[in-house]
Amino acid sequence: MSEKVKNIWAELPKGFTVLAPMEGVTDAVFRQVVAKAGRPDLFFTEFTNVSSYASERGRDNALERLEVVATDEPIIAQIWGKNPEHFAETAGVLEGLGFAGLDINMGCPDRHVNAAGGGAAMIKTPELAVECIRRAKQATKLPVSVKTRLGYTYIEEFREWLPTILREDPVALTVHLRTRKEMSKVPAHYELISEIAKLRDEIAPATRLVINGDIKDLRQAKELAAKYPEVDGFMIGRGVFENPYCFTEYEPTREDLMGLLNYHLELFDAKDAEYCAKQAERMREDPDFALRMDGKVRGLAFEPLKRFFKIYLRDFPGASDLRTELMETHDTAKVREILAKFATK
Repeated sequence: MSEKVKNIWAELPKGFTVLAPMEGVTDAVFRQVVAKAGRPDLFFTEFTNVSSYASERGRDNALERLEVVATDEPIIAQIWGKNPEHFAETAGVLEGLGFAGLDINMGCPDRHVNAAGGGAAMIKTPELAVECIRRAKQATKLPVSVKTRLGYTYIEEFREWLPTILREDPVALTVHLRTRKEMSKVPAHYELISEIAKLRDEIAPATRLVINGDIKDLRQAKELAAKYPEVDGFMIGRGVFENPYCFTEYEPTREDLMGLLNYHLELFDAKDAEYCAKQAERMREDPDFALRMDGKVRGLAFEPLKRFFKIYLRDFPGASDLRTELMETHDTAKVREILAKFATK
């Protein structure tokens, strides 16, 4: 492998912010919304299964999840799996797709991901985890980082697990301060930050340490940075559901939030049109694909869009009733019609 590309992590300011990768949430459309509201220092993609990319049938879906748009830069591709060969194959193409780095997910608590041996399940197979990191690093010039949890079942696991990862010299290590068993049911273990930072300093001092868990907004990130100066960055996940402007100190008005929702709808429609055009073109070129599709172009699924309504429509009179009405819709045209009526009340 030739000389590495620049390490974007080393260029980030102390106390930098990151939008957490969230399945079904942090796709290219929503990242553009967050960028408009006020972007973090670094974006992550949704995580992508390396075995999907390695298979002919799953590759199109994997590439769709790895879409990069202009407002993303800089952005890190997050990948997961358990097959070292597939890690190498996927890692080898990411630089050409516009990414500044790749991150290996070893912390996702989803039971389906864990049943497949990926995400937090890697904590139980440390030798395999190390092999996956090494194969990814060998296959790419991009800087390689890791996101994980304290342990799978017990908090104390971090004292063996995190050094295992740190000895592989990741450019950055993001630690969600809970175990897989704890999910998000207990407060994040901030009391362990200093001990984790000490492990980093002893084993891999060049690795940038990022903390994740219960961080809601930029103000809180700044408070934590003052309390724990040994931490380099702060990752916000669910906080974006409470305030899409969470990477700023701006207090959005109802009009701001409604405007963001309309912007999200515009982006969704544009993405849907692009998706349909690609399907139609593929059907013209691939008779077998056209046969599988019964000659019908199918647009993006609308239902997943509904999970975003609560981000924009909350904490103002009538918000709950408005969300309830929107949950009965089946297309963006109807959503716009309902929003327009509400705006005139």
